[in-house]
Amino acid sequence: MICVNHLTKKYGSHTAIEDLSFSIEEGKIYGLLGPNGAGKSTTMNIITGCLAASAGTVTVDGIDHFEDSRAAKRLIGYLPEMPPLYGDLTPYEYLCFVARAKGLKGEALEADVREIMDKTRITEMSGRLIRNLSKGYRQRVGIAQAMLGNPKYIILDEPTVGLDPLQIIEIRTLIRELSGSHTVILSSHILAEVQEVCDQLLIIADGKIAAAGTIEQIIDREGGDGTLSVIAKDEGDLSEVFDGIQGIERVQPTDADEGLLGFTVFFRRGSDIREAVYRSFVSHGGVLLDLHANVPTLESVFLHLTERSEEISPEEPVSPAADAKDDGDENQEDGGYTPQFR
Repeated sequence: MICVNHLTKKYGSHTAIEDLSFSIEEGKIYGLLGPNGAGKSTTMNIITGCLAASAGTVTVDGIDHFEDSRAAKRLIGYLPEMPPLYGDLTPYEYLCFVARAKGLKGEALEADVREIMDKTRITEMSGRLIRNLSKGYRQRVGIAQAMLGNPKYIILDEPTVGLDPLQIIEIRTLIRELSGSHTVILSSHILAEVQEVCDQLLIIADGKIAAAGTIEQIIDREGGDGTLSVIAKDEGDLSEVFDGIQGIERVQPTDADEGLLGFTVFFRRGSDIREAVYRSFVSHGGVLLDLHANVPTLESVFLHLTERSEEISPEEPVSPAADAKDDGDENQEDGGYTPQFR
C-alpha cells in the first residue's frame, strides 16, 4: 500500500498541493483526476521520489520514501507525461539500458525485456529508432520502461495525451491488462479516461483532495439533487399540480415560449417522480409536452468541485518531463529529459 500523509509542496509563495492524505490499495486502478494546474503531476513526482515535498510523508509498503528512497523506488515504475526516451536508440536498446540501470543482468535482463516488449506489443518495432516511431508507439515504449523489473506499482502521468482515438483505445486496453499483476495509478484531466479504466478516483482541485472513492460513491456524495425539466401548455388549473408528489424538494418556474409553462423540479436522488408528475398533469387537465430527467453525473460533479480551481489556480510549476511539448512531428528528436535511476 502507498500511504500519503499531509503532503504539501510549495514553490515560493505558490502552494501547488496542500495537506494531501490518501492511500493506494493493491490490485486496483486509481485515477488522479483534476483540471490543469491542480497539482496532479506534482503529487506523482513526489510519490515517485522525483521531487521533494515541503511537508508530509509518503510510504511505499511501509518504506518511508524520504528515509530510504532507493528501496521505495524499486517498487515503483513511472511514466512521466513526456516519456523519458532516447531518440537515437531502438526500443530494444533503450529497454536494455533501463533494465541495466534497474539492476537486471544477463539472462534475466534479456527475458524481462523480451516479455515486456511482447506485453506492450512493440516487438515488431524493436529495431526501429525511437525518434521514428509514432506517438502511440513511443507511449508504449515509455510504459514498457516503467514495467521493467516487475514493480508493484506503476504510475502513469497523462498516458494518452496527444494520441489519436485508436491509440487511446489501445493504451487503455494495455492499462487494464496491467491491473492484473500491478497496482496502477494514472493522472488525467479527461473524464472519459478515468471512467473507462479506473476502479477508484481521487479528484484534486486547487491543490487539495476534493473527493475520493468509486465513481458511484463520489456521485452519490457530491452530486446533489436530481432535476426534472418540464414543459407544458398553459391551460387547465395547474396551481397545485406538484402538490403531494413524494420526493419533490422544490419547484422553480423557468422561461418558456408564449402559451407554455416551464418548470425545473428538484427531487431527492433515488426517487423516480416522472410517472407521478405525468399523472398529476393529466388529472389537472394539463397537457404535458416535455418531461426530461437530469441526474448527477461524474461530469457535473467534477465541474462543481473544480470550477473554483479553474478560475483561480495559476499554472502549476512542472518537471522538465511534464513541461516538454510534443509538436506532433513523429520524426522529432526527443527532448532533453534524462531519466534518473537509483
